[in-house]
Amino acid sequence: MNQLESMCREAISISSETALFISQQAKDFKSSDIEEKGLHDLVSYVDRTAEEMIVKELKRLLPEAGFIAEESGSKIASRYNWIIDPLDGTTNFVHGVPVYSISIALQENNKTILGLVHEINQNECFYAWKDGPAFLNEKQIRVSETQSLSKSLIATGFPYSDFSRLQPYLELFSQLTRNTRGLRRLGSAAVDLAYVACGRFEVFYEYGLHPWDVAGGAFIVEQAGGKLSGFDGSREVVFGTDIIASNGLVHEDFLKEVQNHFCKA
Repeated sequence: MNQLESMCREAISISSETALFISQQAKDFKSSDIEEKGLHDLVSYVDRTAEEMIVKELKRLLPEAGFIAEESGSKIASRYNWIIDPLDGTTNFVHGVPVYSISIALQENNKTILGLVHEINQNECFYAWKDGPAFLNEKQIRVSETQSLSKSLIATGFPYSDFSRLQPYLELFSQLTRNTRGLRRLGSAAVDLAYVACGRFEVFYEYGLHPWDVAGGAFIVEQAGGKLSGFDGSREVVFGTDIIASNGLVHEDFLKEVQNHFCKA
């Protein structure tokens, strides 16, 4: 077992402990525990405590690393940085909708070398490390082999605070509704990406996301044989403004559809 694999398995253990805490809190969670960070942007003591648990253990695992985390902000180091979302899908969580996850990624010199997405309700842990395959609960996974958009199931996330590109988004949504097998909105970008990696979805696209939403899942997609880009075709997605993740086989056709609508904006 190499060092990165060992570190990934330690991170899995950390996410499992945190997932257990989140699951326990879900049983007694009350609406009075909800806070609003911004427009339609929710947080609770569960998010904050989960992040504290993860950060504490990751500091022990790699003391020299910095952090880019949703709740506590960024403390960036020169070489290694963890990118963490302790509860991706907070809105689902506070409403009792059972799709939410933990997302963890490790970057070395701004390149992701480890990714993990733990979907809590089904206890599915997706993970990968540099130069290795992608896994779901110890079973190797690959993206789907679907070659046409007409046979593709597509995931997206609705804009919730940035409505500057809402019109082209809705036009594209309408086009895809008529010409694919359907669209799904789960409410956790990390889970959407993990589902692309294991072949449940052919494509995921969204704009207005943050690094902690996508870093872990995007890396897993690549290690599972998929492809990533921004809406403009650029390769930077973790710190970009939008993302397309696909099985690779339908990527160029999907990118053309995106650009047909968003280039008019």
